[in-house]
Amino acid sequence: MTADGEQIGVDHVFLALERELAVFLRRARASSGELAREVHPDLEPSAYGLLMRLADAGTQRATGLAGFFGVGKATMSRQLHALEKLGLIAREPDPADGRAVLVRLTDEGSDRFTRVRTGRRAQYARRLAAWDRTEVAELARLLHRLNAEQEGDEV
Repeated sequence: MTADGEQIGVDHVFLALERELAVFLRRARASSGELAREVHPDLEPSAYGLLMRLADAGTQRATGLAGFFGVGKATMSRQLHALEKLGLIAREPDPADGRAVLVRLTDEGSDRFTRVRTGRRAQYARRLAAWDRTEVAELARLLHRLNAEQEGDEV
């Protein structure tokens, strides 16, 4: 320890990053639960990201979704079953491979998700209204870079 109480050898830049990411992730988890309930009261918080992936990427194989989220086939199957029961997704055989399953948003799922996502974007715009648009773009660029590098580490 130094005379002012700081640990020797601690990189304060990365310590600050760790703290801010911890706060951000805690808030993101809480927000996912709120957003999921807005889509449907019985929706699990983790399912919001699944709906986002289907909205952004379109119809996907169940195995591809499991790989994207880094979960097992059984976990993905359970999540998809819950979404199907709520009428938010439909599963159908892949015409290119009858053993595979394709997953898509239903019209109701798309409508509900789009309504919530639009509200969320408006909330971002309100919270970041004092930011210059180039700062918002830079934050998005840096987060994209961080996410892309994390995906590279998982391969």
